[in-house]
Amino acid sequence: MKRGGSVVNNSHRDDSPVLITEAQPSLDDQQAMRRRRYAIMMASRVPCLVLAAVVFQLWQLWWLSLIILAISIPLPWMAVLIANDRPARKSEKVNRFRRSHHALESRQHQVIEG
Repeated sequence: MKRGGSVVNNSHRDDSPVLITEAQPSLDDQQAMRRRRYAIMMASRVPCLVLAAVVFQLWQLWWLSLIILAISIPLPWMAVLIANDRPARKSEKVNRFRRSHHALESRQHQVIEG
């Protein structure tokens, strides 16, 4: 296709829909995001346990090992809560027209009586 002397290439057209509203992500997208968070939280538990063991073995810092263990203990519980919870709904602000009483009739009119 030619326009104004230049060739326009339509083969690289993006057919994805354009989002023009404040719509929330689809349920599938929300579930995928929750799965990702769950996997990240559960995967971070194992390194915490290994780090606690390494800290205790190498530096004999039992108090630091206990802190790391205390952080890793509630991770599965928190991961399940986050995975089962939907994101909060957005509060929708209703845009209502508020008319000023003086906007149309701002001055005195001359009345002609017949």
